[in-house]
Amino acid sequence: MATTVADQLVSMLVQAGVKRVYAVTGDSLNPVNDAIRKDGSIQWIHVRHEEAGAYAASADAQLNGIGCCMGSSGPGHVHLINGLYDAHRSGAPVIAIASTCNTTEIGTNYFQETNTIKLFDDCSYYNQIANTPHQFARMMQHALQTAIHSKGVAVVGLPGDVAEMPASEVPSSIQTYFPKPKITPSPNELQALADILNKHDKITIYGGAGCKDARENVHALASKLQAPVSYSYRGKMYLEGDKDHAVGMTGLLGLTSGYSSMHDAEVLLMLGTDFPYAPFLEVKGKIIQIDIKPELLGRRANLSMGLCGNINDTLVALIPLLQQKSNRDHLDKHLDEFHEVKHGMATGEQGEKGSIYPEYIAQLVDKIADPNAIFCVDTGMCNVWAARFISPAAGREMLGSFNHGSMANAMPMSIGTALSQPGRQTVAFCGDGGISMLLGDLMTIAQYKLPVKLIVFNNRSLGMVKLEMEVAGLMDWQTNMVNPDFTLVATAMGIQSFTIEDPKEAASTLKAAFEHKGAALINVFTDPNALAMPPKVAFDQVKGFALSMSKMILNGRFSEVFDTVKTNTRHIKDVL
Repeated sequence: MATTVADQLVSMLVQAGVKRVYAVTGDSLNPVNDAIRKDGSIQWIHVRHEEAGAYAASADAQLNGIGCCMGSSGPGHVHLINGLYDAHRSGAPVIAIASTCNTTEIGTNYFQETNTIKLFDDCSYYNQIANTPHQFARMMQHALQTAIHSKGVAVVGLPGDVAEMPASEVPSSIQTYFPKPKITPSPNELQALADILNKHDKITIYGGAGCKDARENVHALASKLQAPVSYSYRGKMYLEGDKDHAVGMTGLLGLTSGYSSMHDAEVLLMLGTDFPYAPFLEVKGKIIQIDIKPELLGRRANLSMGLCGNINDTLVALIPLLQQKSNRDHLDKHLDEFHEVKHGMATGEQGEKGSIYPEYIAQLVDKIADPNAIFCVDTGMCNVWAARFISPAAGREMLGSFNHGSMANAMPMSIGTALSQPGRQTVAFCGDGGISMLLGDLMTIAQYKLPVKLIVFNNRSLGMVKLEMEVAGLMDWQTNMVNPDFTLVATAMGIQSFTIEDPKEAASTLKAAFEHKGAALINVFTDPNALAMPPKVAFDQVKGFALSMSKMILNGRFSEVFDTVKTNTRHIKDVL
């Protein structure tokens, strides 16, 4: 029986399926820490920074269905915010406990006092503060139900004195429930959809994260419609493995084959995706969107039909209503284009000593990593290399800050991944800028002996930002970085480290690092001028260089012209 509110909190977390709590203990959070210690059912993961804890909880939630992080008074829970924003926008069911000052001090501008309701309002579906034990029990149950079933963040503010009070019996339930309803469009809607699909030959399927549990039925649908399958970044690992229909990603990091398959179609069928870049969806054909969240329908594109349903359940009901198509012209055209694009990307070029092509490293990792590895990728250039060169293999997963677009997510996400999936290999693609932000949490990896493989793409700059500035015709400024020796830092923390400066040593070094039983950090000196943009943006980039250099010449800044040409030779060469 729970004797205190803190004890009750722990028992409710256990019943909801929480296995780990990511937190830094202290002051108002200490009663909860002690309750977790006494219960013994939940592992307390002592991260070095609460932001890292929130990212780790997000990865845990995305892989296991529920994650939990905590922050102590004021600065402790304020540090959670960026990771919680990312979790919320990723649809990760995370319960966050924001402990705060005693109820007697709330509203007095007390030491470390914050207004948790204002603070977390924009990154949560549920956000309340419990001022009595009776409130806490009901709020906690509501928060857990909301996080799990709305798929997002729920925050419960917990004053330190309330955590120590005797637990209260409440008339409502304090149990978490896990109903699994089948959700499909109505029979009339399904028939109307089938009528449209049966009338057209040129149909393209565009899938997202909502297809995670529907891979086989997306394949069956594509086979019946003879349809190419394009996908968003979050849908890549679930749909790219369909060799008979997959034609590549679209979007800023995507391929021309995926883009053209959508724009050639008479009907674009969007399944479980809230792809945010509306210009890529400005197609000539009809657009039909199906999503479990009806509030998302039509907010990115002008739809001919919008339907609510779980993608797998919906396809099970839809496929029997469809006629088998025989015309493969649309499918074969874009499959051929996809294979041509992929062949062109696999150039085999390695770069030079001290300036290795990151594409080459990504291709090597794709071959060396386990078929069911989980990849955590930083925002920026690392996103590009993972998007283009990491294949789904046999059930791989990929986590990243795909909606929030934050730096520094890969390494802390690898913590939650390794802890929640101990039987699977965890690989993190880290930018040098990203890993520098939360460098202290390498010590969390060391402390808990997590066998993650951290690949640092060390281009000595904020590479994506540099490209953005150049595309805009600006001189890149304040993007260069003076880095520590990451291998020495990792070694000092007890992590096996490797350095790759010569591309000829890359394959053997990566193989040795992946064969190492524990954690390994691989510091790769990559080419800072690697081109990472789709063709249209790359062309605009060259125009930006020309504009920028014209301004420099007119202003007599000839040394800057030389530096710009020298720095961007590879960009211009690759585009041309």
